[in-house]
Amino acid sequence: MAWAAYNRLLETQPLLTKALTSMTGFTLGDVLAQNFVDKKEKYDVMRTVRLGSFGLLVHGTTGHYFYGFLDSKLPGTKPVTVASKVLIDQVFWNPCFGIMFFTYLGLAEGKSFADIMKKIKADLKTAVMGSWAVWVPAHTINFAFIPPSQRLLYINSIQIGYNIFLSFLGNKKVDDKKE
Repeated sequence: MAWAAYNRLLETQPLLTKALTSMTGFTLGDVLAQNFVDKKEKYDVMRTVRLGSFGLLVHGTTGHYFYGFLDSKLPGTKPVTVASKVLIDQVFWNPCFGIMFFTYLGLAEGKSFADIMKKIKADLKTAVMGSWAVWVPAHTINFAFIPPSQRLLYINSIQIGYNIFLSFLGNKKVDDKKE
């Protein structure tokens, strides 16, 4: 019943549904990161709000358009098509996503442009390379077997675990000495 309702929402309100799905994935990923990875004394509610709002406003919306564009230009599930989609996703989209992620979090925290640039320089490479371990196999499955309308749900279900890494990395302090 819930699955049928979700699919109806994907048909009638795809952008909103995907944005809310991403908000849920990023929120849950940060809750898990704070409770089981960071284990700080005090839970940072605003951190969760920042991550959840990134999912809502950026990840879900840009993912909707990016994967829709990718599927329109490279339809089908032949191995060469799947490999091309994975390559485009990881070589072009992945770094763009990382820049959006660190920029959004920095702006939401009120950081200066210089501080945001330091964060990107310090952690973008780690984020991109860390992504390859998860997303190359995940997107191979995604582009080969998951229907286009379900792609963002599939991504977000894996993203919950990956968001633990992103939440940690996104909230890690930049070492000023490393420049």
